[in-house]
Amino acid sequence: MLLNIDPVMLLGLVAGAFTTAAFVPQVIRTFRVKSARDLSLAMIGLNSAGVFLWLVYGLYTGSLPIIVANLVTFVLVSAVLVLAIKYR
Repeated sequence: MLLNIDPVMLLGLVAGAFTTAAFVPQVIRTFRVKSARDLSLAMIGLNSAGVFLWLVYGLYTGSLPIIVANLVTFVLVSAVLVLAIKYR
């Protein structure tokens, strides 16, 4: 079954993909250098909480772009948070 993706949903999916992809280089870098000294733990924690709340919002509203983007982003930002705590 194909999803019925209108232009607005496509816009949301592309925007979500871009903002989610922004975390990938940080996850890779933090893992490779085994250091999170330059990262603000407060910023990562607040971002994690905000992304989680956006995910909950997406689930309540049934918005596929918000759900997908924030689910993947939450996994990535949580990985950065765990690495930041581990490598401090």
